[in-house]
Amino acid sequence: MKRVFILSAIILTLLAAVGWADKRIKSSEPTATLNFVVVRDYNGKPVRNASVVLHPVNDHDKQEKGGLELKTDADGKCSLDGIPYGKLRVQVLATGFQTFGDDYDVSQGMVEITIKMKRPSGQYSIYEDHPAENKDPVQKPQ
Repeated sequence: MKRVFILSAIILTLLAAVGWADKRIKSSEPTATLNFVVVRDYNGKPVRNASVVLHPVNDHDKQEKGGLELKTDADGKCSLDGIPYGKLRVQVLATGFQTFGDDYDVSQGMVEITIKMKRPSGQYSIYEDHPAENKDPVQKPQ
């Protein structure tokens, strides 16, 4: 008799938990579908196998823990469903290109994002001449 009572209590607890979870899922916040296209900046051709990294951003513009990584297909495309509305930090990494990063505000059901990847630029060196810059802003007395 005691076992039947304990088993009944466990079953009722599980049913209540399932009902709570089902109610929470039905009343959850709206979500969006994100579609990414990653292309070369200089000719518009797709970038295959680029890593698209997504991180949620809080109200203080700080990146939160967690995130996802997607890979682009041969057409430079990837997509993801079920992203909650709010700020999202997007980083794109691809071999032979500068790393791209920007924040986006997801506020509608379908978001199309096109990212143009640039070639890497040369490094700046203090040991090279840079004629376009004024090297000595202070005038020397004559």
